[in-house]
Amino acid sequence: MLVHLVDATWELFRAHFARPPHAAADGTPVAGVLGVLDSLLALLREDGVTHVGCATDHVVRSWRNDRWPGYKTDAGMDPAILAQFPILEEALRALGLVVWPMVENEADDGLASAAARWVDDPRVERIVICSPDKDLAQCVREDGRVICFDRRKGLPLDADGVRERFGVPPAAIPDLLALMGDSADGYPGLPGWGAVSAATVLRRYPRIEEIPDRADHWDLAVRGAARLAASLHEGRELALLFRELATLRTDAPIPQRDVEELRWRGADRSAMEALAERLAAPRLVGRVHRWAS
Repeated sequence: MLVHLVDATWELFRAHFARPPHAAADGTPVAGVLGVLDSLLALLREDGVTHVGCATDHVVRSWRNDRWPGYKTDAGMDPAILAQFPILEEALRALGLVVWPMVENEADDGLASAAARWVDDPRVERIVICSPDKDLAQCVREDGRVICFDRRKGLPLDADGVRERFGVPPAAIPDLLALMGDSADGYPGLPGWGAVSAATVLRRYPRIEEIPDRADHWDLAVRGAARLAASLHEGRELALLFRELATLRTDAPIPQRDVEELRWRGADRSAMEALAERLAAPRLVGRVHRWAS
C-alpha cells in the first residue's frame, strides 16, 4: 500500500491565496478550507490513494519559539487565514480523514513522526509526503520508501532529487538550513553562508561538527573559505541551535498505531451536510464521491 501524508496547513495557505473570496454563513472567510476539500477530494479519487493522514498547525507557536525568540509566530499573519485553522480540522474530519492537530509541535513534525512510525511496516510500499516544504526533504529515504511530492506541480522528490535540488543528501538538510538560514521560519543562519557555500562544504563535511574551524584545514576549495570558517568559528553554537530548529521531531503525538487506521472509508454524510450549510457551500456535498457506511 501507499501512505499519503498531507501538510494540511500548507494546503490551506495555498488554497486561500489561489481562490476567490468566499464567506461562511456567519461571514467567516472560508475559501481556503473549501479549496483544501476540493484538493483532497481530487487526491482521494486517484488510483492507489487508500491510506491518508493529515497534519495541521492547531496553533502557530511551537516548542521552537522557546528555543529561539525570532522563530515564526502568528504576528502579522492574515486574520482571514487564522480564522480558518479550526474550521479546516473540522472539515478534514467530516471528509473522513485522520487528522493530527499539532500544538507543541508543528505540522511538519507530525508528518515526520507518522513517516517514521510506518516506514518499516512490511505492508507499506512507500510513504508519500504531500508537500513541497524544503524542511520535509530531510524525511526522504535513500531506499525510496519515503518521498516528498509537490501535488501542485506533480513533481516527486526522492533522494537523488533532494541532492539535485539542494546539493546535499536528505540527512544533511537540517545542517544546510542551519548554515544558510530560513527566513520563512525566522532564523538567519550564519553571516556569509548561503545555499551554494553551505551545500559545497556539507558535501565534504556532512555535519556541522565535522567542519574544521580553520579554512586552511578544509579539504576542499570554496570561495571565501577564510570568511566562512571565521563565521562558523564565531557562531558554531548558534548554528547547532539553528540545526535543532530545523530538525523535525519524530516523536510527535500520533495516536494511531496500526497503519490500517489511516484507511479512508468515505466521508461522514451528516457531518458534511452540516458543514456545507455552515460554509454556505451547497455544492460541496455533491462533490463527495464516497460516503462512509
